[in-house]
Amino acid sequence: MIYLLDLFGTAVFAMSGALAAGRKQMDLFGVLVLAIVTAIGGGTLRDLTLGLTPVFWVIDPLYIWVACSAGLLTLVLARIHWLHRGVLPVADALGLATFCVIGAERALAAGVDPALAVLMGVMTGVVGGMIRDLLCGEVPLVLRRELYATAALFGALLTVVLADWLPAGMATWIGLLGALALRLAAMHWKLSLPVFTHDTALRGRGRARDSDEDADKP
Repeated sequence: MIYLLDLFGTAVFAMSGALAAGRKQMDLFGVLVLAIVTAIGGGTLRDLTLGLTPVFWVIDPLYIWVACSAGLLTLVLARIHWLHRGVLPVADALGLATFCVIGAERALAAGVDPALAVLMGVMTGVVGGMIRDLLCGEVPLVLRRELYATAALFGALLTVVLADWLPAGMATWIGLLGALALRLAAMHWKLSLPVFTHDTALRGRGRARDSDEDADKP
């Protein structure tokens, strides 16, 4: 079941990459490139960081075929207007939740420190989207909108913490559902972390300077 969800997440992330290419009016090659890097970018960087070579999609080329097929299918569905705007974000949330727990599990199986396993889970979930956004010349989604990387962090953390206390399959499902619930809640209620702006920092420094000047006055 987890393997099937992993393939599903690969397809969903590939579709988001293809849609991003469409917004930037890329050609067919650009669509396929963005579909593939979005779908497998996080897992590839994870495996290379952990020294797990050959990487997962070399061992199992089905991931590449799924990513390419999803990218091409997105082209067709977008042209005939069969892609409902509200479906893909929910599917993307499920893909994110699946990727973060699979990344954490793969890292734990490699024998790394639990904190690094959590980091590998987050990397698996968000790096593909970051590469997609950078290739499109945009600030990555994980840095500018609702809780996204935080949801991946929550799911990976649950998986790693519970792995020592519960059967592996149960810990995985709890982590997946936790990440999915947080991401869907963030989408529904527009939850986000506090936003930092340069003006805010300047105002804060100005108030601190005024306070120092007042304190120096007799």
